[in-house]
Amino acid sequence: MFHILSEGKVFRGRPGRTTAVAIAAALVVIGCSAQTTTTEAPTPAGVSVTAPDQIGCADVVGVVAETEGSGAYRFDVTVRSADTGWDKYADLWEVRAPDGSVLGKRVLAHPHVAEQPFTRSQGGINVPVGVELVTVAARDSVAGYCGEVFEVSLP
Repeated sequence: MFHILSEGKVFRGRPGRTTAVAIAAALVVIGCSAQTTTTEAPTPAGVSVTAPDQIGCADVVGVVAETEGSGAYRFDVTVRSADTGWDKYADLWEVRAPDGSVLGKRVLAHPHVAEQPFTRSQGGINVPVGVELVTVAARDSVAGYCGEVFEVSLP
């Protein structure tokens, strides 16, 4: 048995002709009524930047950056993800320069199903002189990079 929600209506049933008609009708209503508006605005440093709504993405919800000296930094990154087990989990986060190049990353070696959100750290990430703002993004093992990223000003 499954449920389909559409504009406050719930369709219940087993897969079959009636359910297929209900699904098709719901998709037509949703498809016809959807409107997309894109607005780009500058994002202040230290504020989360949201990607399009995606189910099952890994979101970066917090970052603390500390200098280790000689251009190296330690990043404490908090990730929220829809981990289900070894079949789907947040498997990596990375620090990106303003030009998109990857400055460093932390491989997440196992799922965090019962620990959400979770924080993992990585030190020794070298940031070029003059870079004052970096972006941190997390990757889902199935969905890839599709969740919220986080911009952080370096100390």
